[in-house]
Amino acid sequence: MIHYLFDIDGTLMRAGGAGARSLAAVMRARYGVDDAARGVNAAGRTDPSIVDEIFAKALGRRPEPGEVDAVIAAYLAELDRALAATTSTLRVLPGAGDILVWLAGCAGTTLAVATGNVRDGARIKLRHARLDAHFDLDRTGGYGCDSAIRAELVARAVERAGAAAGDTVVVVGDTVHDISAARAVGALCVAVTTGSDRAEALAGADAVIDGLDELRAWHTARFA
Repeated sequence: MIHYLFDIDGTLMRAGGAGARSLAAVMRARYGVDDAARGVNAAGRTDPSIVDEIFAKALGRRPEPGEVDAVIAAYLAELDRALAATTSTLRVLPGAGDILVWLAGCAGTTLAVATGNVRDGARIKLRHARLDAHFDLDRTGGYGCDSAIRAELVARAVERAGAAAGDTVVVVGDTVHDISAARAVGALCVAVTTGSDRAEALAGADAVIDGLDELRAWHTARFA
C-alpha cells in the first residue's frame, strides 16, 4: 500500500491570509491588541504553536490553561466567516483536485492529510476549497490538535492510515517542516515549491516539484 499524506496550506490551497486575519480579529476582540499575528511565520507550523507565539509577542506571556483552546475555537468561527465572504481570496492550487482524483483511482493508494491546522480548521479550509470530499477527516489524517509538534501529528496520520510493514508513506508538503517530519517517521517526502520555502531549501526531499500536476509522473516512475 502507498499512503499519501497531504499538507493543506501552500500545498493544496492558499487561504489568502484569512488565517492570520482571523487570529488577529480574535486577539483584538479578546485581549484588545492589534495586529497580533504580525511577524509570526505560520508556514509549516501547527495552530497551537502559532497561538503560543502570538501570546508571547503580543501579550508577553504564555497562555494559561484553556486559553489556547478558547482562542482556536473563536478563530475557527472567524475563519469560516472569512472564507465564506465574497471578498475571500482562497485559491486552490493548480493540479490539486486533479491529482487527488487520479491518486484515489490508483490501486493500493490511500489519501489523507497531515496538517498543522486543527481538525476543524482543516475541515473548514477544505470545504471552502471544495476538496473535502477527497478525505475522510473523521477517521484519517494528522492535525495540530493531535500535537503541536509536526513530526508527532504526521506519526498520528501514519497510524490512522493503518500503514503496515512494507507499506510506503509519502508526505507531500511545501516547507522544510514537512521534510523533517517525514524523515522522523521514515516516510518519503515530495516537496512542492508553491509555498514560502524556495526550491533550494527543499532539496532534502526525495523529490522537489513545481506543482502538483508533476506528482503523477513522479508516482508513475516510482511505483509503476
